[in-house]
Amino acid sequence: MRVWLFPLLFAALGACSAGGDDGVVDVAFIADPAELEAQGVRLGYAGQHVRGALSTGLVRLDPRGEVVPGVAERWIVTDGGASYIFRINEFDLAGGDRLTAQAVRDALQRRVRQLQGTTLGLDLAKIRDIRAMTGRVIEIRLTSPMPDFLQLLAQPELGIEFGDQPVGLMRGDMQDGSRLLAPLPPELRGLPEQPGWEDTIRVLRVHATDAEDATEGFAQARFDLVLGGRLASLPLANSGPLSRGNVRLDAAIGLFGLEIRRPEGFLGSAANREALAMAIDREALMQPFNIGGWSASTRIVPVALSTIAQPPAERWEAMTLEQRRTEARQRVARWRADSGEGPQLRIHLPRGPGSDLLFDGLSENLAAIGVSTQRAAEPDAADIVLRDRVARYASPRWFLNQFNCAVSRGACSEDADYLVSLALDARDGVEAASYLYEAETALLAINRYIPLGAPIRWSLVRADIEAFAENPWNIHPLFPLSRAPI
Repeated sequence: MRVWLFPLLFAALGACSAGGDDGVVDVAFIADPAELEAQGVRLGYAGQHVRGALSTGLVRLDPRGEVVPGVAERWIVTDGGASYIFRINEFDLAGGDRLTAQAVRDALQRRVRQLQGTTLGLDLAKIRDIRAMTGRVIEIRLTSPMPDFLQLLAQPELGIEFGDQPVGLMRGDMQDGSRLLAPLPPELRGLPEQPGWEDTIRVLRVHATDAEDATEGFAQARFDLVLGGRLASLPLANSGPLSRGNVRLDAAIGLFGLEIRRPEGFLGSAANREALAMAIDREALMQPFNIGGWSASTRIVPVALSTIAQPPAERWEAMTLEQRRTEARQRVARWRADSGEGPQLRIHLPRGPGSDLLFDGLSENLAAIGVSTQRAAEPDAADIVLRDRVARYASPRWFLNQFNCAVSRGACSEDADYLVSLALDARDGVEAASYLYEAETALLAINRYIPLGAPIRWSLVRADIEAFAENPWNIHPLFPLSRAPI
């Protein structure tokens, strides 16, 4: 398939209907339609997946969430994990430019600069230098070893671009509000020519819509794959007969909890904020959703991901739920005696039937200690909001970077930020782990974030979709759905 054939292919797709074997895979993201055309480095969930198809980094993630070659065909790790050396797959791009180590190095440096001021930029803070060693070799040196560095490099925002020309796996155009994606020929992806390669490929038609339309469209066979489901929309996933057996849950790692947006009144005291955290029965809170294997947590960094020699325990582990609530009631009673009224809190949750169930559960839990709640229509009107985000890599530093004062609105600690910065240059893993544990302890002490557990992510997957697998990162690459050779 030559490049000039792509416009003809995309035009022909307008006559294709979803459902059935028409050579088209209809993918629906539960997302804002604007994400399909998102530019820059601040991408939503759908925008990340589209960017990952159109622009490839040194490495990328496969459907299982594992790191595989991207622009780099292979790599080695040296200097005790502080140096990563990549061999570039040098070839001519569709626009005529030559992909070289120097060009890739320049593109990466630009991207790292653009990411400053974002949480991903904080994650990349260990990069000391990026240099082209030869025409095909790049070295990235770190301030200290980072076992998850390749996972970080595989993020879609780090895709290589030369001006307006991305180095990707697919070509994409917008048509009638959807993004059409077709795989590039092998020779434009650095592979040998493969005659007849286009005979078995499938083209993707990517939509962005709300949860109700996405689940209804799946039930009506308009969509083959629905991505981007969260707890707020989970009850909709089981609403249709065609959904049964097709709901796939990622065992996601990340943050799912309540952020104290307004530390005023009752919430002005760290002890009172802790009382809310103590009162919540996390397992019971999730029972209405019938999610097997969900991991509750009272800590910011999940215990399983702690890197210190003696992993920490969950908070208040020596207390029963009733003992915790007794202590919390006493704190509420003292507040009521001093202020003359009971605490009333406004909580904002995303719209959806799952959020309705979550709010009911939170209200019941907090009422047990004498705290009344009401639902806030907008985040700016709320005392408490939901923080719900999947981790990019499995390290305490990712979790702590989410609360850095440079990117987090109020729910942060300068002491914690300082300790995280010390971990960047730590002499060894033991010292780094100690700094990160102290940083988490500092954040927990201010109680501006109430952890609940792991984030919930779900998809709807038709039986004939082969290149899909659950993974902890909730990343489901689009290119493998095309069945193009790689």
